[in-house]
Order: sequence, then structure tokens, then C-alpha cells
Amino acid sequence: MRFKNRPRGSDLPEVNLVPMMDVLMTVLTFFIIISMTLRGQQLANVRLPEASNESDSAMVEAEPFIVGLSDQGDILLDNQVVSLEQLTRQMQSFLSENPEGRILLKADRSLNYSEVNALLQTMRDIGGNQVSLAFDRGS
Repeated sequence: MRFKNRPRGSDLPEVNLVPMMDVLMTVLTFFIIISMTLRGQQLANVRLPEASNESDSAMVEAEPFIVGLSDQGDILLDNQVVSLEQLTRQMQSFLSENPEGRILLKADRSLNYSEVNALLQTMRDIGGNQVSLAFDRGS
């Protein structure tokens, strides 16, 4: 071997494994602690709710009944002017088919609130507490 031929005073590089072992032990300890923490959360005695197929049909809401109020004060259903009697009949038929259905009033923003409130009160008398006023948050 060549090492025997070298003089005793020459510097041979030495590999020091202690710092490398320190780093490996630190990383190993980190992963052990993390795995114990994650497993501890999985062992918690928690009963999760289960979904049933019966409630799936109840989760689907019917489309709301939308009533419009134009800037001239005309009542609109499907973009057609209707009378108050026609509105009453259509709201009652909607509520008979959808007892939990929602009714929305979309009024023109140029109207006074007193005009909107008058129609809201009439709709409330027809549909109870299921009438809502829709508004636009923009500008």
C-alpha cells in the first residue's frame, strides 16, 4: 500500500463523523416528534356525522320567486308588467308548491323607499315572513 511509504509528518485528511451523526440524530428526533403529534390527533375519540341520501333532496333549494318594481312603479314578473291581483295569485301558487320558498323584491334604485315599502308590505301580507328585499352592493 502507498500509505506505508509516506513519511510520518504528512497530513492525511481525517473524516470526522461526529458532526454528521449530530445532524442525523436531530433530524430523526424531529421526525419522531412530528409523527407522534400527528398520530395523537388521529387517535382522538371523535364521532363524525354521517350523510344520508334522504337529506340530499332537502339540501337543494328551489329558485326564489323574483318580483321586480320598475322606476315607473310597475310590478314585473318575468319582465312583464302584471297587476297586483296577478301578483297575488302567482305568489300564492308559488308558496303552495314551495312552502319554504323565498320571494325576492328587486326594485329600481331611483324609487323612494316609501314606494318600495308599500309593495313589500303587500307582499308580506300575501307571503308572510318569506319576502326579502334584494339590493345591489355595487357603486
